[in-house]
Amino acid sequence: MGVAIRVADSGDRELVVRLLDEAFQDDPVSGWVFPDPADRRATHHRLMAAFTDIVLAEGRVDLAEDGSACALWLDVPAGDHDGGEGETPGEDGPAQLRAAVDPDNERVELIGRLTADVHPSGRAHTYLWMIAVSPERQGEGLGSALMEPVLDRCDREGLAAYLEASNARSRALYERLGFVLTGGPLDLPDGPRMWPMWREPRAGRQVTS
Repeated sequence: MGVAIRVADSGDRELVVRLLDEAFQDDPVSGWVFPDPADRRATHHRLMAAFTDIVLAEGRVDLAEDGSACALWLDVPAGDHDGGEGETPGEDGPAQLRAAVDPDNERVELIGRLTADVHPSGRAHTYLWMIAVSPERQGEGLGSALMEPVLDRCDREGLAAYLEASNARSRALYERLGFVLTGGPLDLPDGPRMWPMWREPRAGRQVTS
């Protein structure tokens, strides 16, 4: 599928936040973090905005030119995952996230801690933090179209990739793209299951210098 993709900048922030908010409103993990539907509609976008700000500052957001989909990526150096996306040494990223997004909601902090605990360390990799497709465009192959150029680069450079699938449908997509379950599933307390997934670079496509 031919999809025009560009790298988002700060001027695209509101579009990216809106895409993430709409795409994940009915996601099982978002439903666990914000179990009350009215609260989710009122507050969920603040969590998506916090994620967007971190990745715009520290990683890269790929955006379909027509605004229908986006993917948030971070390149993680070997041994540089210390327990909280977007934090620097001495910071408590999950606690800061909760304070900024929804101080009374301990699950905002807990989801950060639980995913950090299962995030692999010791090898450099590219991390797909989130990928979002407008609800009315889902099922058109936009997710694959956003991911394939990055995975091609990973193959050329011999770089692994990592993500956490938040539902069975996305897990199936990632498996088709070469991701496999690493360790075991992450069962959220009294909540849904997530699947930490790892992709080794595919042999025969690495660039030699």
